[in-house]
Amino acid sequence: MMKKVLIVVDMQKDFIDGALGTKEALAIVEKAAAEIRRFEGKIFVTMDTHRSDYLKTAEGKKLPVPHCIEGTDGWFLHERIMTSLSGKEYTEIKKGTFGSVHLAEEIRGICNPKEMEIECFGLCTDICVVSNVLLLKAHFPEAKITVRADCCAGVTPETHEAALKTMEMCQIDIVG
Repeated sequence: MMKKVLIVVDMQKDFIDGALGTKEALAIVEKAAAEIRRFEGKIFVTMDTHRSDYLKTAEGKKLPVPHCIEGTDGWFLHERIMTSLSGKEYTEIKKGTFGSVHLAEEIRGICNPKEMEIECFGLCTDICVVSNVLLLKAHFPEAKITVRADCCAGVTPETHEAALKTMEMCQIDIVG
């Protein structure tokens, strides 16, 4: 029997209507919330997590916009996403960079990867979604991995599309 896994990537306030928010990110919130509500299976939610010294980090030097500083309002999941997770069993994965090796380790512990279907969506398609999806593909090459394009948004519409193409070239199924 296939084990279904949903990965919700960085649906945090700072990426939706905060420091790095975009109209495209705001536009996917309701659809993403609906997909979480309909999903039956194991859910993992990644949380971009930085500290107060963010601007001194390698990422902060290239992207000098403080965001997702742990404990600040912008670090928390968007309210609509939190509401959709209510009553669901999910595991929160804090990550200090784009992709999370810890996420793959957590998933490995739940079942045989050949008996797993992974669905993924979130923010930003062109940074954290693509990073996590390609890490998962490397860890679980035989698992069916799907990205819901209609529940993702990138830094720009153009880089969103480029990331979807990249994932498709790496044998990730793109739907929506």
